[in-house]
Amino acid sequence: MRKNVIALVVTMLCTLTASAQQYRLWYNSPAEVWTEALPLGNSRLGAMVYGIPTTERLQLNEETIWAGQPNTNANKTSKEWYKKVQSLVFAGKFAEAQQMADEHLMSGSNSGMPYQTFGDLTISTPGHAGYTDYERYLSLDSAIAVTQYTVNGVRYKREALTSFTDNVIKVRLTASKPGCITFNANLSSPHHDVIIKSDGKEVSLEGVTPTHEALKGKVKFQGRLAVQTKGGKTVSRDGIICVEGADEAIVYVSIATNFVNYNDISGDEAAKCKAYLRKAMADDYEADKKTHVAYFQQFMNRSKLWLGSDKFGHLTTSQRVEQFAKNNDNYLVGTYYAFGRYLLICSSQPGGQPANLQGIWNDKLLPSWDSKYTCNINLEMNYWPSEVTNLTELNGPLFSLIKDVSTTGAATAKTMYGVGGWVLHHNTDIWRITGPVDRAASGLWMTGGPWLCQHLWNHYLFTGDKEFLKEYYPIMKGAAQFVDELLVKDPNTGYLVICPSVSPENLHPADKGSKNIASGCTMDNQLVAEIFGEVAQAAAILGVDADLAARYLERAKLLTPGTIGKWGQLQEWAQDWDNPKDDHRHVSHLYGLYPGTSISPLRTPELFDAARTSLIHRGDPSTGWSMGWKVCLWARMLDGEHAYKLIKEQLKLTDDKFVAYGKNKKKGGTYGNLFDAHPPFQIDGNFGCTAGIAEMLVQSHDGAIYLLPAIPSVWNEGKVTGIRCRGGFVIEELAWKGGRITTCKIRSTIGGNLRIRTACPVKGKGLKSAKGQNPNPLFKVPVTLETKNNSEVKLNPVNMPKTYLYDIKTTANQMITIKN
Repeated sequence: MRKNVIALVVTMLCTLTASAQQYRLWYNSPAEVWTEALPLGNSRLGAMVYGIPTTERLQLNEETIWAGQPNTNANKTSKEWYKKVQSLVFAGKFAEAQQMADEHLMSGSNSGMPYQTFGDLTISTPGHAGYTDYERYLSLDSAIAVTQYTVNGVRYKREALTSFTDNVIKVRLTASKPGCITFNANLSSPHHDVIIKSDGKEVSLEGVTPTHEALKGKVKFQGRLAVQTKGGKTVSRDGIICVEGADEAIVYVSIATNFVNYNDISGDEAAKCKAYLRKAMADDYEADKKTHVAYFQQFMNRSKLWLGSDKFGHLTTSQRVEQFAKNNDNYLVGTYYAFGRYLLICSSQPGGQPANLQGIWNDKLLPSWDSKYTCNINLEMNYWPSEVTNLTELNGPLFSLIKDVSTTGAATAKTMYGVGGWVLHHNTDIWRITGPVDRAASGLWMTGGPWLCQHLWNHYLFTGDKEFLKEYYPIMKGAAQFVDELLVKDPNTGYLVICPSVSPENLHPADKGSKNIASGCTMDNQLVAEIFGEVAQAAAILGVDADLAARYLERAKLLTPGTIGKWGQLQEWAQDWDNPKDDHRHVSHLYGLYPGTSISPLRTPELFDAARTSLIHRGDPSTGWSMGWKVCLWARMLDGEHAYKLIKEQLKLTDDKFVAYGKNKKKGGTYGNLFDAHPPFQIDGNFGCTAGIAEMLVQSHDGAIYLLPAIPSVWNEGKVTGIRCRGGFVIEELAWKGGRITTCKIRSTIGGNLRIRTACPVKGKGLKSAKGQNPNPLFKVPVTLETKNNSEVKLNPVNMPKTYLYDIKTTANQMITIKN
């Protein structure tokens, strides 16, 4: 199809020249703790590389090594108690209601199964303790970790990768002189009763996951270790491979389990493990390295961020984090953005499991919060960057999980509540449990389905894929059906509410003490209204269920509306309970601002101001993932300076050498390897902050594509590529300097009206600036519009200070260009 081009010429004297950037994590000493090691992953396999010359350690993961076996945790007796708890809540007896819920509605001892480590690969190298000229780095351009050092005049290099194409872990050892490669390699595991043995020239490690919470583990796993060398001598004996005097060596590790899907563990782990290994060893290393890099770069190169030259390249990455607040290290922000996208590419490939609480990287049998899928923020946050930063295919594992829990959740909805549709409470695992876990204080939250469906709807908004919408519409409809049938009129307010429920993990002061159980929580209302609206819109697009759509739109009007409390805040509960000194990590009642879209400066200015008041009172420092969320929220507030302040809070160094897991109350930050610190490590903060950076640059949720809506003054110049927008538009390139847009290229993938919002006044033939609207001080030069090929362009000033709208009719694959 022929491309039409509309040139929007920005008359400026300055241009942006951004040299090609190479982002990496770089260090001048080995890792001492796990949160200093460098993460590699191909979604199925993960490795943490320590870079220790004498005894190299790679901590290893395989995505399906979880405790337990196929199971369900729906409480079969809860149906008879649910209404009793509801009555107590409506009567204001919150303490009694919460106790009853703990005793009769929860899932007892089954709170979900933990994700578990496989173990370690150790490469012991005698005589290398006196190393010098050391460096290690992780290339974010190639997904390869490198360790280099010198011993007795010989330069040694180790190159590690988790091959996307061969599906094994590889470590290549080379030296500047022949015959210098000597080492012992072995596998080990913290799992009990593993069998480690030499098997011909290879080494195998076999085991089965343990019993957890009275549920016997039945995931069988096998790992295999092999080495190929050039020259020298190789022997495998007693579970150790010994290499002596080689010119070069490649170490291979293959891991597999008997997991097939959440309801089937009949796979042959040994056959799969051997097949992966045989194929990898038959392939040429350099050839596979090229295909590995090419596969990775097809995702990585779609979006890049440059915020100026690298002024602190002499500092290691951990030093850069430590000094970030002082240095305003813009290059580190670009690195952090790249690292967030890197982590999603490496932990969520199509056909695999979704990124869990730690992505795919976990060194424990009992990790914090079991490294499960926490569905009241953390799982969803993992996928916030997926659409906007051009990684849409990586949603595949999340969409598969949504299909799974819509099936298991339908059984839970019927068993526990006697209603149709499907339910997901605040946690699930590889077995796709959907019942409430832990205590009622956190677990009695049942709107995980509507939240996950937002990702389905957003995928449609970003891509315009009607076939996808048709496929997932029944799942969206099922989530809406569940909450529709669960809604009940609150006798105290007259509004429809979900009761009992919680505002995730936060306390309210009613009933002579702090409790969680309530009714009509603001987040529930926002999620229910959203799923009703999404199903109604989807039904109209697909030409189905007109009566049902009309019902949902009417039911949405009967929900508790957003309410402004006594100190100007957006109320978290139906009652005006909010404490202005509350600094809780969850800001669930602001869901409608982000990631939702119901709170807007244009459509709901009073609620928008109230949300700002709530956000200010919650404060900035918090757990790492909470600060990532707040970057997104302040970006939606169009406040780039405050969003950047949260990035500075996020990029504060947290050191596990001095932080005891679970005992230290220190606020969150970032570890030396750029992992997010809750503390301990949770990967959602990395993804949340990455999405927040994108939101500062481009927004597309409020009826237009808003260019540079929330850039801070320290980002004086920059360039971003590959940002995706709702409506099927891609910002192929957006560059600015001194706050002025110098170049912007927008591609329409499906055609339709392109509405651009800018902060510049407009001058041009037949176009006049609206009276009383002044330009943002950052934009000092007016924009001139030129039209070609009879394309229609019109200016639509709206009631939003310092902004203007341009409407452009586009066709599929049309490019709209702004250039200097």
